[in-house]
Amino acid sequence: QVQVVESGGGLVQAGGSLRLSCTASGSFFGINAMAWYRQAPGKLRELVAAITGSGNTNYADSVKVRFTISRDNAKNTVHLQMNSLKPEDTAVYYCNVNVRQFGNRNYWGQGTQVTVSS
Repeated sequence: QVQVVESGGGLVQAGGSLRLSCTASGSFFGINAMAWYRQAPGKLRELVAAITGSGNTNYADSVKVRFTISRDNAKNTVHLQMNSLKPEDTAVYYCNVNVRQFGNRNYWGQGTQVTVSS
């Protein structure tokens, strides 16, 4: 099995910063893409940022310039640096990893709450 654990959420004032981290562990041969999603109350889960195994990234338009995704392949970890946070960034943030087992498979973390006060 694969475990995906997020950390780093919390409460911050508008304009502040937070750094989320996510580590995957368990039985797999390697990790393909890693990504962060978020879900605000009453809204659908949306992609925030993703990074491939080779380091290519893509971002939601709403977070471009403000957020940076990075990964440490040696530690099976992905980070999301969030700067200039806005109240509309408030959501539960979920980590998703696509791992190589006998075939590729997606796993989700349990989510971490990010709350931005105005």
